[in-house]
Amino acid sequence: METNNIEKQTSLQLTGMTCAACANRIEKGLNKLEGVSEANVNFALERASVSYDPNKTSVAKMEESIIKLGYGVTKAEVELELVGMTCAACALKIEKTLNKLPGVSHATVNFAIESAHVEYNSLEISVADMQKRVERLGYKAVAKQEQGDPAERRQKEITRQKRTLIVSAILSLPLLWAMVSHFSFTSWIWLPDLFMNPWFQLALSTPVQFYIGRQFYIGAYKALRNGSANMDVLVALGTSAAYFYSLYLTIDWAVAGGSIHHGPEMYYETSAVLITLVLMGKLFESLAKGRTSEAIKSLMGLQAKTALVVRDGQEMNIPVDEVNTGDIVLVRPGDKVPVDGEVLEGISSIDESMLTGESLPVEKKTGDAVIGATINKNGMLRIRATKVGKDTALAQIIKVVEEAQGSKAPIQRVADVISGIFVPIVVGIAVVAFLVWYFLVTPGDFAGALEKAIAILVIACPCALGLATPTSIMAGSGRAAELGILFKGGEHLEQTHKINTIILDKTGTVTKGKPELTDVLVEGDELEFLRLVGAAEKNSEHPLAEAIVTGIKERNIELPSTEIFEAIPGYGIKAVVEGKELLIGTRRLMDKFGVDATQSYEQMSKLEESGKTAMLVAINNEFVGMVAVADTIKETSSAAVSRLKEMGIEVIMITGDNERTAKAIAAQVGIDHVLAEVLPEGKAEEVKKLQAQGKKVAMVGDGINDAPALATADIGMAIGTGTDVAMEAADVTLMRGDLSSIPDAIYMSRKTMTNIKQNLFWALGYNTLGIPIAVIGLLAPWVAGAAMALSSVSVVLNALRLQRVKIRQ
Repeated sequence: METNNIEKQTSLQLTGMTCAACANRIEKGLNKLEGVSEANVNFALERASVSYDPNKTSVAKMEESIIKLGYGVTKAEVELELVGMTCAACALKIEKTLNKLPGVSHATVNFAIESAHVEYNSLEISVADMQKRVERLGYKAVAKQEQGDPAERRQKEITRQKRTLIVSAILSLPLLWAMVSHFSFTSWIWLPDLFMNPWFQLALSTPVQFYIGRQFYIGAYKALRNGSANMDVLVALGTSAAYFYSLYLTIDWAVAGGSIHHGPEMYYETSAVLITLVLMGKLFESLAKGRTSEAIKSLMGLQAKTALVVRDGQEMNIPVDEVNTGDIVLVRPGDKVPVDGEVLEGISSIDESMLTGESLPVEKKTGDAVIGATINKNGMLRIRATKVGKDTALAQIIKVVEEAQGSKAPIQRVADVISGIFVPIVVGIAVVAFLVWYFLVTPGDFAGALEKAIAILVIACPCALGLATPTSIMAGSGRAAELGILFKGGEHLEQTHKINTIILDKTGTVTKGKPELTDVLVEGDELEFLRLVGAAEKNSEHPLAEAIVTGIKERNIELPSTEIFEAIPGYGIKAVVEGKELLIGTRRLMDKFGVDATQSYEQMSKLEESGKTAMLVAINNEFVGMVAVADTIKETSSAAVSRLKEMGIEVIMITGDNERTAKAIAAQVGIDHVLAEVLPEGKAEEVKKLQAQGKKVAMVGDGINDAPALATADIGMAIGTGTDVAMEAADVTLMRGDLSSIPDAIYMSRKTMTNIKQNLFWALGYNTLGIPIAVIGLLAPWVAGAAMALSSVSVVLNALRLQRVKIRQ
């Protein structure tokens, strides 16, 4: 019996991580599990993305592995009120069904109180999905109470952090006051005698050390138990050293019968202020990290909240999550279209600017498709829902952005490797520095040597290093999404900045892809000629064929049926109409079937030189005439090509059209290099030839025949108005459908990479510079703590600058 080897993907929301070393530890643990092909842990998002074989492992095993490592996985919970159960068998059926749903970790159904309690992964399944599944069983589920919304959870965590910081600051302030008053330039500051009392300082610092700071001890214990070291280890070591040495001095002073008001110089303030500063840094970091996901929030804000549906002849307003495929939905003027659908009745114009960037509304009539979250301008529409929930275009866009933000760019691997070995090295440096100072530099000065070691431990916390890359990727990909550019992953966002050659498909990319019939050249009966040509071409899906048929129909010519039709890719078509064999296509088609059309070549060349595509027509192997169509160039194409050239990028146009027509189009937009008469399967080969020359190639296309070239290129860019196949094969989707998005995408990639390098330089430079300064004794522990907190916040704030990047129009 064969097993199903289809790979699945899941995302897990994590808790308990304090720095990049934690993320690295979880990632390694997940990657070691049998059946896991790839696991990425994003420290900034606190999320794990895992690809796995469900036949070899499960989400439950992943959660178990994460918990064993000392971290947690967040679960959402919901209470569902069930209607329609008649016996315990009903309850059992619902319970089994809920437990089988992907993303549901545990579900229990209570028949007596007619309710279900479900624990689930909100990243993988929604309450609406559960309700629909229960309804398919013949029952009804109403959500009574839901807990675990990610945004709500983040807000609760921030509130908790604020409360903890305030308490810590209140307890630490008198200790800081006492410390500051010791400096010669602050001797004028009044200091109550009580603040210098060792017992008073012990009373203030103990709750900070062991109640507020317990999170660092717990984190350090978990890390060390699993054979790794993280930021918690450094903070716990540094603050504990200061606290316990001060406690020793306090006890020694008390045994010696010290003064009731004044004691020896102690370091309680070092431990308490350090913990307060670390908490402050973490709070600022959380607040800033929350802003990196604003792009997702703004995209989600585009969704309609309710939908007006017709069920059983009744109009009812329901939450958009409850709309089912096939439902009839009414969209009034001014309303958002709630789901993707097809117009059944009505005529209106739709504002699709949120998706395409096109400011002019698009006319919609019966049979036309509409997209959820677009705005109905003036007419009443009756639509049938075709895609709902996670299948809508907007939901897919949000999914792509979320996956890109959660993915890992190759440059981050460097930071991961460094952070994995950083903490043990720092502990070693601190121990060596302590010994050198205690035995060689200032022999016997335990307090001085300890202070140097504490400063080293604190200044070296690798928080900034772990945030350097993911925050930039999140902010950069989010800003790009707002500009209509969807990067499928962090690796594509990184690779795009290396592009030095762009290949543009002509039809639908450089041009609008909607050519028109412009010329008809025939010696005999033009009406009969067009009847036969139209009948042959109406079977073809090629844009040029559609233009010919549309142009003929506009002349009110009725087309007969076609008896035989054959498309010959790269050549043209062969068809039989009313017993006559027609050949319509290129010179090569005529040559292939032995048709002499040389007398028309001069006229054909003139049409091609003017940017038109001419097609030769033969009936029963005799040349009879030609038709020509012209595809208009997109308004933005010329300016986009100019921008690409300014960026130092070579621009090449590729097309199956003849060379003269291709060059005429290319000249209009300023493209110097043209690859003409390239068959669909030859496009990927042309990409490979350029790559063999050492060039980093991006392919831009919109059709099914572009998919192989998109997949072959270093970066494949699909015009978002094109086919789903092209977008699936591409690394970047340009939702707005014009060429200006190409330089925008490259510009955003360059900006993001510059930002990442700035962050890495700051994070690594800060540690590299800070450790030697601490080693030679020029850095007080509390200053090191403040600098460490500042470094993390500065990295996140620098990444947030990407959200304000302006694109040149």
